[in-house]
Amino acid sequence: MKRTLQYAMAIGALTLAGHAAAQITFYEGREFRGRAFTASNEVQNFDRTGMNDKISSIVVDRGRWEVCEDSRFRGRCVVLRRGNYASLEEFGMNNRISSVRPVEGGRRYQNEIAEPIAVAPVYEYRRRADERVYEVPVTSVRAVVGPPNQRCWVERQAVAEPSRGEPNVGGAVAGALIGGILGHQIGGGSGKDAATAAGVIGGAAIGANQGRGPGGTTIVERDVQRCQTTTNDRVEYYDVTYNYRGAEHRVQMSAPPGRTLIVNERGEPRQ
Repeated sequence: MKRTLQYAMAIGALTLAGHAAAQITFYEGREFRGRAFTASNEVQNFDRTGMNDKISSIVVDRGRWEVCEDSRFRGRCVVLRRGNYASLEEFGMNNRISSVRPVEGGRRYQNEIAEPIAVAPVYEYRRRADERVYEVPVTSVRAVVGPPNQRCWVERQAVAEPSRGEPNVGGAVAGALIGGILGHQIGGGSGKDAATAAGVIGGAAIGANQGRGPGGTTIVERDVQRCQTTTNDRVEYYDVTYNYRGAEHRVQMSAPPGRTLIVNERGEPRQ
């Protein structure tokens, strides 16, 4: 009898130790914002905490927990593993939780949520449970935009390139024919022959240079890339300055704050 009692007490001590190690934090707003409440033991009714049917996100620091719609673990319940749950809508428990209790670590539950969103909270400025906060004035807000954008495109354009010295053969032949005809019409006798020869030579020279630009360059068409730099108006973040206990503090925020900020005793922002 004595040994049985000792064994039962040992089992009870292990169970209590496992439950005591468990910890869960509830938040009024999504993504771990707003008022917070932390539990390390079962809570049969959330009425006394002021959080009844007002929970929108949860962080399970240790253990596994069963959260239920009604007090005393009645109604629909789900089991949450260690991790953070920025929203409870996907499993239908947003603003519906009224009780919670730790569950045995090795036991499997049909209503257990398969995977948490992440192991650790990703929202740096979440308010911790039982944390004292203060309202402080914001002294300046500066919107920081991203770097300029560059837009590039390709267009067809005539460009001048250094000539490689190759004559335009087709142009030379055509020029020689035209020059010869024109030269043949000038003068008579041997003079006409000389004029014809000069016309052939001159026309060939002109035709060979057809398509070439001045100074030994050739005009060709190429695909040319054009780029234009434009101003980026998208705000990357807001550089916020605030005063806490006579000292200036700065923080980068994704959205502009109001005239005041909520901070903890170390001056760290909280939401």
